[in-house]
Amino acid sequence: MLAGLCGLLAVACSVDRRPFTSEDFASLDKIDVHVHLNSTDTATVDAAEHDHFRLLTINVDYPDFPPLPQQRSIAQKLVSNRPGVLAYAATFSMQNSDDAGWSDRVIEDLNAAFAAGAVGVKVWKNIGMEYRDTRGDLVMIDDGRFDPIFKFIRQRDKVLIGHQGEPHNCWLPLPDMTVKGDREYFHAHPQYHMFLHPELPSYDQQMSARDRMLAKNPEVRFMGAHMASLEWDVDRLAAFLNRNPNAVVDLAARMGQVQYQSNRDRDKVRRFFIRYQDRLLYGTDLTQEPGATREDLQREAHTVWRRDWQYLSTDTTFSVPDLDAPVRGLALPRSVVRKIYRTNAERWYPTAWKLRSP
Repeated sequence: MLAGLCGLLAVACSVDRRPFTSEDFASLDKIDVHVHLNSTDTATVDAAEHDHFRLLTINVDYPDFPPLPQQRSIAQKLVSNRPGVLAYAATFSMQNSDDAGWSDRVIEDLNAAFAAGAVGVKVWKNIGMEYRDTRGDLVMIDDGRFDPIFKFIRQRDKVLIGHQGEPHNCWLPLPDMTVKGDREYFHAHPQYHMFLHPELPSYDQQMSARDRMLAKNPEVRFMGAHMASLEWDVDRLAAFLNRNPNAVVDLAARMGQVQYQSNRDRDKVRRFFIRYQDRLLYGTDLTQEPGATREDLQREAHTVWRRDWQYLSTDTTFSVPDLDAPVRGLALPRSVVRKIYRTNAERWYPTAWKLRSP
């Protein structure tokens, strides 16, 4: 009997060491911790259920999105209808942040959001890149006006989601950028293309401000959106995670930059994912805007989710939109894939979704 049990265990271990296949995508319960659902249409939520995803929709102080009260109302309505599939993170406006009592008003507003189910708070790149105080100076993320707000978020044991700066490509001329997506985005959004704005803080100044903020708030649970804007160098991202044991990062909208690196040194990138398997959360940055058709939304979501699965989970070689050269998948161990796609998110956001069976 003991020999039979050992044999079964050996088979189970052998199976777990084998990478997942493309067909396994449909059966694994997964979480996407970075989407933006800005309409009450359930197209993306329905697509998520079909593909066995749960979602975290994040409010953002972004002028191209609906006003913040509307974003929050949409998120709360969607969550109330699908609490087992969807959770949301709130944000706050920088408007009138020089006024006395501003931080108290923000805390009161966030307290109401937490009472309504928000599991985190996002601070966006307008802090450090756009918003100026009454003297005309850019307000950086380590500014003292944020200290009571971040303290409140920590006391409430919510996650601070930080998008500081931009991809490293943002400080390069368009032809020198490493991925097509960045060239297209910054061509369309020159106001955020820092190569065109040398008068604004440099990339390293943005990263340093974020690091100083975390040094002041070491106990806050921090999720660095978009790989904490360190997507271009897994060594620098590893150093960031080593310095900040209470931080994780999501992979949203930065897979192309990772693939650019793995095409040059696949083993190095794969080692990074395995070493930091407890600190990486899957995300996409999928956005659902009013007016988009259900068919287009669902097709995009399914395509992005399947493509990322192929890269992280399988050993196949395939084409990706961001690069001219084909990419070989990382074929991460099954235990690592499960963490990136589910259990890390459940640990980081323990109240976000109703748990499902494995």
